[in-house]
Amino acid sequence: MAAATRVLARGFATAPVVGPTPRPRSPISQRPRAPAHRGAPPSVPTRCLPLQGNRRTVAVLGAAGGIGQPLSLLFKLSPLVQNLNLYDIVNVPGVAADLSHICTPAQVKGFDKDNLANALKGADVVVIPAGMPRKPGMTRDDLFNTNASIVKSLAEAVAKHAPKNAMVLIISNPVNSTVPIVAETLKKAGVYDPRRVFGVTTLDVTRARTFVAELKGLDVNALNVPVIGGHAGHTIVPLLSQNNAGATFTQQETEALFKRIQFGGDEVVAAKAGAGSATLSMAYAGAQFAYSVLRAINGEWGVTECTFVESKVHPDVPFFSSKVTLGLEGVEQIHGIGKVSAFEEKAINDMIPELKKSIEKGIAFTKA
Repeated sequence: MAAATRVLARGFATAPVVGPTPRPRSPISQRPRAPAHRGAPPSVPTRCLPLQGNRRTVAVLGAAGGIGQPLSLLFKLSPLVQNLNLYDIVNVPGVAADLSHICTPAQVKGFDKDNLANALKGADVVVIPAGMPRKPGMTRDDLFNTNASIVKSLAEAVAKHAPKNAMVLIISNPVNSTVPIVAETLKKAGVYDPRRVFGVTTLDVTRARTFVAELKGLDVNALNVPVIGGHAGHTIVPLLSQNNAGATFTQQETEALFKRIQFGGDEVVAAKAGAGSATLSMAYAGAQFAYSVLRAINGEWGVTECTFVESKVHPDVPFFSSKVTLGLEGVEQIHGIGKVSAFEEKAINDMIPELKKSIEKGIAFTKA
């Protein structure tokens, strides 16, 4: 499987492009080509980014929170973004004003609790990081009662006010339950398109790449490690055997990596000692996935990411995270699990009941 490092200026992503080599275009192809963004990367603070390419409107719901603020900053820095609509119930005017002073072309607007509809108008991509962060001793499931209501109300607004072709990216935990909540809410409104609803699990891939690269002395920018299943604890299954560098692992290394990737969030929560959860790394990962979606809807071929979507990859669950190739309409192709090690196969089988329960919990919430 081919892998190449992404150019920073194309959304400032550094993860490898995973998936098939982009297919050659025929002379009669009508599919649009992706624009060539050649703006200066954000690492050059003395220059403002020039206007480049096919730029889009992104709405961030929960923009004043611990994830929302750094996430919004990353969108402001991206030449893929033309309009950045920030929504939150408090403090969002200050966040919008602060970001608007950064000399990049993206136009920033803040929308308070009475203007959610306006924040969603014209959005090509809607990103939802809203909700309560985890505290020491809490699991992602402990957030369910609070965050489920928040996500459902935002999904209702998306159904009513966002364009029908908007891509909806859910970061709010527990993703294993909130994605089904969004899907069911959009179904009730008659606007659900499974190709356009994504659970952002990119942080699991980010951690897998980081931890494996550190352990094996590999180039993290060229490394890819698929992570499948769900986005909570044991439902997170890193496919170490499918790493594109051909690295091998002892049983001890495999067990240690699994535990750290699955519970990397706990590591951050403990280190922050009650002051927050994994906000900065989650913002980075959320931006990386959103950049990939933006590049794909701009016409770039072969953009593949792991994401939690409605899927038939595993027969026992209706939602599953696996490698997905993105396209103009969202999900273009869902890839199977592929060949796995015996350890990974057992991990998949063992976690399915937990994943199924979390999905059913989300669906049941919408019917209560």
